[in-house]
Amino acid sequence: MTEKTPDVSDAYALDTPKAARQLYAGWAKSYDDSFANARAYLLPDLTARAFAQAGGCGPVLDVGAGTGLCGVALSGLRVTPVDATDISPDMLAQALRKDVYRDVIEADLNVGIPVPRQSYAGVVSSGTFTHGHLGPEVLPAILRVARSGAWFALSVNAAHYEEGGFATAFDRLLRGQWITNLSLPEVRIYGEDAEGAHRNDTALIAVFQKV
Repeated sequence: MTEKTPDVSDAYALDTPKAARQLYAGWAKSYDDSFANARAYLLPDLTARAFAQAGGCGPVLDVGAGTGLCGVALSGLRVTPVDATDISPDMLAQALRKDVYRDVIEADLNVGIPVPRQSYAGVVSSGTFTHGHLGPEVLPAILRVARSGAWFALSVNAAHYEEGGFATAFDRLLRGQWITNLSLPEVRIYGEDAEGAHRNDTALIAVFQKV
């Protein structure tokens, strides 16, 4: 029997870090063709562009980098150097093949990122803050690795933004003067010709600056 290729519904149903590692171990090699190309996955490029347009610069940490699609987009915009972090070593292995990352860091963001404080002048994340993945509770760990003045561009699935408590989290960070200049442009995640149950899903790209 041919093993079923994972899809976005499987990813949205994840409930533990172990399940995430298992899913992406079996999906890593085919991810770009079976998902990103097949669905005209726009989000990595749009996230990278939002970061660059805000004035973001390197060194950048790509959080939940997967196979490196956002890193490729950043490279095309001449934003370098970029490091990648992801929970899946198999996805990071594919990202390395694209030859756009200075380094890769295997990490569970719920535990933390094993790099010194203030290591990065910018942080991006595409497709990681979504159903079955990460919520706003990891924002402090991401802020920790960024320098004062660092720009962020973090895509958040629009439905997950509402149900996951991101509005409250960002409001708390603004009131606490941890971040400033927050904007939330809404974009399509997939191209207009995409098919499937999630073809019309949108994301908010949280663009902000660390104080």
